[in-house]
Amino acid sequence: MIRTIILALALAPTQLAAQAFPTKTVRIISPYPTGAGPDTVARLLAEKMAKSWGQQVLVEARPGGNGFIAIEAVKRGAPDGHEIVMVDSGHVAVNPSLFKRLPYDVDKDFAPAALIYRTDFLIAVAANGPYATVGQMLDAAKKQPGRISYGTPFVGSPSHLGSALLELRTGTQMVHVPFKETSQMTAAVANGDVGWTLTTLATAGPLVRAGKVKFIGVAAKSRLAAAPDVPTVQESGGPADYEVNAWVAWLVPKATPAGTVAAINREVNRVLGEADVRERMGTFGFTPLPSSPQALGDLIRADTSKYADLVRRTGATID
Repeated sequence: MIRTIILALALAPTQLAAQAFPTKTVRIISPYPTGAGPDTVARLLAEKMAKSWGQQVLVEARPGGNGFIAIEAVKRGAPDGHEIVMVDSGHVAVNPSLFKRLPYDVDKDFAPAALIYRTDFLIAVAANGPYATVGQMLDAAKKQPGRISYGTPFVGSPSHLGSALLELRTGTQMVHVPFKETSQMTAAVANGDVGWTLTTLATAGPLVRAGKVKFIGVAAKSRLAAAPDVPTVQESGGPADYEVNAWVAWLVPKATPAGTVAAINREVNRVLGEADVRERMGTFGFTPLPSSPQALGDLIRADTSKYADLVRRTGATID
């Protein structure tokens, strides 16, 4: 009886924290510019969660600096669950191998809260350009080493590493052109300033609909439900089993109570299960991934190991 009372008292702070959460405005700090696909999803979730929680849930866009600005803001925040940072696999699984010095340590500074979605990448070229298939593009690259260029958002992004992997898999040599913003990158493709880019439906969709850019292959095992007419890279003449994707998740400061983390996770999973949310995310080519904090932690560790090998193979690094 006494042991039961002691155990109940020990668990009480965590249980009370979970029951009380949230007690004030929740802020989701996003490293993506306003209007970008991840930012739009964050605002969709925030609206749903605010109604359920009875508290404001705001999304603050703090882009730039490879995500460092947003990540450091939450790293310094109170560990009570009211500040959440939105990150992708590049921020937490690639950057540790890419940068010699990082202003954050994923394991020491953060706790995994919720996995949001996965997005598959597609190869995009100018609509009026010379390439109708991935095979044609690769043939041209083999005939003219160092002449064809590809654009990426920044060094070490999933787009960059995935493009470098395509070079490795096909024995081609192309020129990497990093941009500061995805809008600049896709505009450069549309204008013919760079030959191609590895991007997402959310990023290049507006220019595709405007008839300025076209997709010639999706880097996945099967075609996307949101773009069924786009063949896989293999179907389009590229290498077999070539896959490039990224995932987006929410992290909280490390010392956040487990009960609070669980409350955030349950609410995110609930919202991701709603039909209108899944439909809206599907228009961007995003696959909702309701999961547990533990599973997200396992994914971070597994992908950190995977990308460490890819960074080593590509030779990508940032001082």
